[in-house]
Amino acid sequence: MGALHEDDVVAMRAALAEARLALATGDVPVGAVVLGPDGTVVGRGHNAREADADPTAHAEVLALRDAARRLGRWRLDDCTLVVTLEPCVMCAGATVLARVPRLVLGAWDPKAGACGSQWDVVRDRRLNHRVEVVGGALEDECGALIREFFATQR
Repeated sequence: MGALHEDDVVAMRAALAEARLALATGDVPVGAVVLGPDGTVVGRGHNAREADADPTAHAEVLALRDAARRLGRWRLDDCTLVVTLEPCVMCAGATVLARVPRLVLGAWDPKAGACGSQWDVVRDRRLNHRVEVVGGALEDECGALIREFFATQR
């Protein structure tokens, strides 16, 4: 697993701000940002499945789409994806397909995580691209946001 950089914490705060936006529509509070090669945010997203009635409207997919649109290319091979919760299988696959070299995550998802918890899609040697995974950026804060959300759903 890769090392956490000082800038990763700053980026995770931006991802947490995105996650909190999902709460307004009753979506699971997951947020993501994509950092460009110079470290600036080039893509943002938060879960919008409920808001958009779209099963693919996960924070990571929306942030990757936003970054690709802004940069004018689908290959994000010089970018970093920062997300508050370990990506699911779909989002891990999208990260690989976008050729993102580095993924920074906040909380691990032991039930559905696909970056080391349940599966390890992003580092599967059978695929043509592998992603460096850096876990635990503001892990307590990211985990608390998810736990508090689900506590209100029960």
